[in-house]
Parts: sequence; C-alpha cells; structure tokens
Amino acid sequence: MPSLAPPRTRSSDLVRAARREPVSRTPVWFMRQAGRSLPEYRAVREGTTMLEACTRPELVAEITVQPVRRHGVDAAIFFSDIVVPLKAVGLDLDIVAGVGPVVAEPIRSRADLDRLPELTSEHVPYITDAVRLLVAELGDTPLIGFAGAPFTLASYLVEGGPSKNHVRTKALMHGDPDLWHALCDRLAQISGAFLRVQAEAGASVVQLFDSWVGALSRADYSRYVQPHSAKALAAVADLDVPRIHFGVGTGELLPLMGATGAEVVGVDYRVSLTDASDRIGPDHAVQGNLDPALLFAPWDVLRDIVVDIVEQGRRTPGHIFNLGHGVLPDVDPDVLTRVTELVHEVSTR
Repeated sequence: MPSLAPPRTRSSDLVRAARREPVSRTPVWFMRQAGRSLPEYRAVREGTTMLEACTRPELVAEITVQPVRRHGVDAAIFFSDIVVPLKAVGLDLDIVAGVGPVVAEPIRSRADLDRLPELTSEHVPYITDAVRLLVAELGDTPLIGFAGAPFTLASYLVEGGPSKNHVRTKALMHGDPDLWHALCDRLAQISGAFLRVQAEAGASVVQLFDSWVGALSRADYSRYVQPHSAKALAAVADLDVPRIHFGVGTGELLPLMGATGAEVVGVDYRVSLTDASDRIGPDHAVQGNLDPALLFAPWDVLRDIVVDIVEQGRRTPGHIFNLGHGVLPDVDPDVLTRVTELVHEVSTR
C-alpha cells in the first residue's frame, strides 16, 4: 500500500534523512517540543486537563504547530500522550500533574486482560480529525505520529503509575511470562493501531517511544520486549512511512531496537552518535542526541556541543538532530530556536 502521507513531505530533509537519503541540511526537531516550555502553550492549555486537551482536534492542532512557528524545526510531533489509546479503550486512568499517568485498577492477573480490548479507529476519531487538520496546515513540514511501546505501557499498567525500579513489572515478567506476553501482545495491537490511525490520516513519520525499557538487560529485552515492539511497528509497515524507535538508557539495547523494524533508532545522550551507529549498523539512520540539561549551559559551551553532534551525524548513514530525551519545561524557548538555527547553519550541504 502506498504512503498516505502528503507527497510534498516525501522530499523533506527529515523524511529523506530517515530513509538514509542525501539531505540539504541536517533536520532537527525536539521531543516534547509540542508545549512544555512555550508560554503560548500554557495559555491555550489553561483550564484544560491533559487528557481533555488530547481529544480536542483544534487544540491539538494549535499546540502541535506552535513549535514549528516559533523554532523553525523541520517536523511537528503530534500533541498527545502515550496513555491516550489506553483511555480510549476504556481503562480508568488519569494524568496527575507532577506525577504522570495513574491507573485506578492496575493489571496484574489474567482476568484483568478482559479490560483491555483491541483499539480501532472508531475509538479515536478525534485523532484522525486532528491529524487531517495538521496535515492541511503544515504543508511541506512533516508530521510525526507517535505511540508508547508495549513495555512502557505495560509498566504503567502493572505498577499503577510511574515507577523508579519497575519491581512489579519485572516480577510479573519473570514470574508469569505467559501473562506478560499476553498483556504485551494486546498492548502491541493498541500501539500499532494508534500509529496506523495517525499514518492513515496523513502523518509522514511515526515514532515508537519506549521510555523505560533501559531498565532491562539485553537478555530480558530480547525475550520479553523485542517481539512486541516489532509487532507494533509492523502495523504500519505497508504504509511506507519511516519508523523511529526511541528509548532512554538503551545503549546496550540499540542493536536489538534496530532489529524491531524501525528505519531510525533514537539515541539518548549517554552514547555518542558514532558509537551508537557502529552498534546499530549501516542499515539504520540515527536520531539524537543532545543532553536536554545542556540547554541551560552558557551558549559558547552549548554551541560547541551542538556542532560536535552535527559532525558526528555526518559520519552516520542518516542523522536527525534531536535531544537525548524531552524538552524540560523550564528551558528558555529562545535557546531551542538558536539551536535549530545553528544546526541548519553548520550542516547546510
């Protein structure tokens, strides 16, 4: 099946870099750029909960476009949250300010799986509407759709919320592997369907976030996670949209993450791009990897680090400049604009 993304984004630097094709300059976008640090974001979000905001297409479109207008980045990342599809299929959860997703009834038994039906496009009509609004407004700028990966979603569901040590998650994974795989198989369907809804509505690229998977060993990732991430990414394999796979603290997992089917592997700031590319191999582009904390450093220091990352990216099969994780909420937005301009300036071919 041909790509449903707008043909005009096919020649964008971001899509070309993801496909390891020549670019006019290194493309740049920032994870969590849609909102977070922008005063205009806080203004339009005022009086609206996170989950409510994610179901209002006009608001989603406005928030998604704000960083493109302000920073001149090469892609928009769809404004949503990884738990939106879980809420859409009926799970009782909320996003608590200062805490994160909180699940009223954690999933810890086989009977609990009955509360986790398959996701269809009918569950999330507001996602389709928002993507279509965005594609029309963005023009030549690609839209990146995204979903949470099965492991990270499972961790929230098993723990009942964010966890530092993932104790219940790992105990279930090893103590009842059949239940673990059944849970992750359902979550892979939900993640994959959520990616597909966005791609079919016109997203040019998709990214699968596995925020907490760096807590696992290579052996555990290979046995308990990789097949489910591969299933989620396979849900859009026929749509001809590049797929990015990202996790935090995943230096030891990078080759396995590349083997899930993604064309691009996200690299956090703990591993250099050149080392990461050597580990992943020549068949994948890389994305990253400025430490978000360094956005608070003096400009002359930050400038040298950004230039070094761009130079490392030149030595990879394809490079998309990004942070090693998300934008911190109290960063100065003007710094993000200056970084974007610098990447474009020093990377122009």
